[in-house]
Amino acid sequence: MATLGDRTVLLFYRDFPETDRFLPGDRHLKRLLRPLYKRITRRQKVTGFYVWYQLLVKALRRRGYDVIVDDHRLARRNPHHPVGLLGYPQILDGWRLPNPAVLGPGLLDHPKNAPGLMDDPRYRSYIVTCDWVRAMFEPYYGAACVPWHAGIDLDEWPDTRGADKDVDVLVYDKIRWHRERYEPELLAPVLEALRRRGLRVESVRYRHYDHETYRALLGRARSMLFLCEHETQGMAYQEALASNVPVLAWDNGWWLDPARPKYEPEPVPASSVPYFSPACGERFRGMEDFEETLDRFWAGLEGYTPREYVRRDLSLEGSADTYMRYYRAAAG
Repeated sequence: MATLGDRTVLLFYRDFPETDRFLPGDRHLKRLLRPLYKRITRRQKVTGFYVWYQLLVKALRRRGYDVIVDDHRLARRNPHHPVGLLGYPQILDGWRLPNPAVLGPGLLDHPKNAPGLMDDPRYRSYIVTCDWVRAMFEPYYGAACVPWHAGIDLDEWPDTRGADKDVDVLVYDKIRWHRERYEPELLAPVLEALRRRGLRVESVRYRHYDHETYRALLGRARSMLFLCEHETQGMAYQEALASNVPVLAWDNGWWLDPARPKYEPEPVPASSVPYFSPACGERFRGMEDFEETLDRFWAGLEGYTPREYVRRDLSLEGSADTYMRYYRAAAG
């Protein structure tokens, strides 16, 4: 890896491109007002791609790497040194640097958006963050399609098992599509089943809270009920696991994104908890098996060890090591 040495990592990140909404140039005003809006509404609006980018940088630096971000001049002076391209696909538009590159995490929703992407000899690996997405990309990108996970910082999400708990079940509502269907068919019946058992329940809805609120709720909760159609990693439920809060997850088994028919004519297998084991909790398909699974989950609650699963399989250090394996291979 020549001039820069093998402890230097060059990353390039592109966030979601902002556009004017009402008046020319109002995207600049929105950028200035956004922090105030977040404080007033207590909403957390950070893209998943940006979270992956932040966690990758954190993992690499914790492992002792010198991470340099968005330095085109330095990369151009070292054309054989690898680069990592992350974030939204616009980063690939007109990309001119000759450096060998690791692509992702992030970028494409589906390989049909760029089926010939990996034909470019500069692009050596395309990162995916779970097995069900890898199965979708591999027919197009073959062996260049490689797995990676963002790491969970156990120092940031401490063990809460010994804390005083006044919430039996924290319901994490991340139902994004077809709420008019799933609120009466899923959300309302599961809440009723919990209350019928006399369980103390609190609820939090995706994008309607901030990290401080969520962290405090995990400190109060004995367990989490995670309701989401599917995840490509699922940082929120993994933060619960890291906090030693067992999870009961709705895992319907399919990619339910309304955009799916544009890419795939047939149903696509997927998971809402792509990183999970019996140590983490339980999964159910729908209301037909919810109550039986809930009773099994509650009876075995004290036996789950989700934090150990995170320590072993989702560590920051492991995340950095996996990424660097691809990064170093790109230089070969």
